[in-house]
Amino acid sequence: MKKIIRKMELHSIQKKILLVSKLSGVSLGILFIIAIKSPGDNIALYALLLVIVAIILTMDHCLKCFITKPLLEINEVTGKIANLDFSELCNVSSKDEYGVLANNINKMAINLQKVLREVEATNIQLEEDVHQKECLLAERKELVDNLSHEMKTPIGIIRAYAEGMENNENPVIKEKYTRIIIEETERMNKLISTLIDLSSLESGAYTLRKERFEFIEFVETIAGRLLLDIPNSNYIFQYVLPENKIYVETDKRRMEQVVENLLLNARKNVKETGILKLTVEEAKEEITFRIFNQGKCIPEDVIGKIWNKFYRTSETEYEGTGLGLAIVAQVLNMQGYKYGVSNKKDGVEFYFSLPKDVRNRYSTS
Repeated sequence: MKKIIRKMELHSIQKKILLVSKLSGVSLGILFIIAIKSPGDNIALYALLLVIVAIILTMDHCLKCFITKPLLEINEVTGKIANLDFSELCNVSSKDEYGVLANNINKMAINLQKVLREVEATNIQLEEDVHQKECLLAERKELVDNLSHEMKTPIGIIRAYAEGMENNENPVIKEKYTRIIIEETERMNKLISTLIDLSSLESGAYTLRKERFEFIEFVETIAGRLLLDIPNSNYIFQYVLPENKIYVETDKRRMEQVVENLLLNARKNVKETGILKLTVEEAKEEITFRIFNQGKCIPEDVIGKIWNKFYRTSETEYEGTGLGLAIVAQVLNMQGYKYGVSNKKDGVEFYFSLPKDVRNRYSTS
């Protein structure tokens, strides 16, 4: 039947129903003629009955094929699409109205699925943008609050000593007050400069300038300036350094900041007559810088926060502005170097690792 329909190019439901109705009419007409010409013939009546049943079954089958089956298929798929289930498409391949409808539904489902994916991706991006904006606003607010707090002390000191100078004619006291005011002004300038420097690192405005240099002598020079040439120092300085030369290729200026800040942090927090120990360990492909200071340990619940800007806690002596360690973290992160801090039995150790220059393996000590 389907092959006959395809050959007759019946591409509409109306034509298919018309064909079935005409066939049924013709068949019933033929049966009617047979019945008239065969009066009293039971066999003919039985045959007529069988033919009528066959016609009814044929019509039912045709209606199922042409109308009921594709309609159920389309209804099932559209129900799933209504619930945003795109796992199935309409499997109606006829060229009639149902076939056209199924094809349009399939196209609609594909386009709707594509639109929903784009909407979902847009929503995710919007959520990320909103979150990023909220974090940025929170960070700016925290920065302003912390900066205001940091400025209060030196500004208060400057104002107090400036007022004291107005009512005092003693030149010695005036000189002392002037020196204190200059020191506090320099402290503010240093704070602002450091903050601007850190902001340039965080924003990506600063570009790393790598160069090759000898690391051991580099560390010895900085340590000598910050830890050895200190009058009235109240700590015991120890160091363990490789005897051979070790070359690295990194941003020398920024690496000097890292080493300086770590050494100054250790010097500030070492207990009186405690040990400050500087170590450089050499491995096959990298070197590790370590600075240990005897003193109070950092509480484990806040040890990860000490790298944040302006972080301070009343529970430990690590109460500086936090900009020094924040710069350390930023510089090392920019270059992908490993770093960290750990509590030891009687103190704290900071460390970082960086790769040796590949040409180092061919150099001699």
